[in-house]
Amino acid sequence: MANNYFQFKQFKIFQDKAAMKVGTDGVLLGAWVDLSEVRNVLDVGTGTGIIALMMAQRHVSANITAIDIDSEAYVQATENFLISPWNGRLTAFNQSIQSFGQNREGLYDLVVCNPPFFQNSFKSANSSRNLARHTDSLSADELICNAFLLSSENARLAVVVPEEQAEQFIELCHKNFYNLVRSLCVKPNKTKPAKRRLLEFKKHFRGDSQEKEISIETTARHFYSNEYKELTKEFYLAF
Repeated sequence: MANNYFQFKQFKIFQDKAAMKVGTDGVLLGAWVDLSEVRNVLDVGTGTGIIALMMAQRHVSANITAIDIDSEAYVQATENFLISPWNGRLTAFNQSIQSFGQNREGLYDLVVCNPPFFQNSFKSANSSRNLARHTDSLSADELICNAFLLSSENARLAVVVPEEQAEQFIELCHKNFYNLVRSLCVKPNKTKPAKRRLLEFKKHFRGDSQEKEISIETTARHFYSNEYKELTKEFYLAF
């Protein structure tokens, strides 16, 4: 980290304006999400644009639209897109998914979101950070319903959520005709319980879901597991 940007192998992320900085949740989702059979992608609550940029690196031709309700995050993402090698395939809008979806039904093959997940909890004095972290502006139900309307017939939805909210999110998706395809439980290290779960759903999917587990570190701080290195090696300089 230098000069207020985070350097990845093929792009850099400036993060002085966005409330939410580069974090493990976004990196995991950007590296893990399935981009097969995808042409048009929507990244909801893009923040710095990190997930959108990771997907652009991984997919040589996908068109990626990124939206964020916070104006500073939108400006930050736009700037990061413009200096990237894939700026021709990345577009940002300063809108909520609720307003964005009004005239764009059925456009996207994949909707990706690192959603706000704090409910009824203490808020900071930073309104932009509250928008990014709390569910006031985007509940799970609103995300799922709007993603369904915006996506094509066999489209997928991919998110990262706290482990304690995962089953509730899966149930909400099932009620809205999204069925679980893959899930990845994320543990801080091999001795601790999972803190996050990555979930991927598909419209009207029929079949068994694939469930796996990953530890970020081994048992010592900053000693990363082989599976975490393998997942993120195309992005982190250290791997």
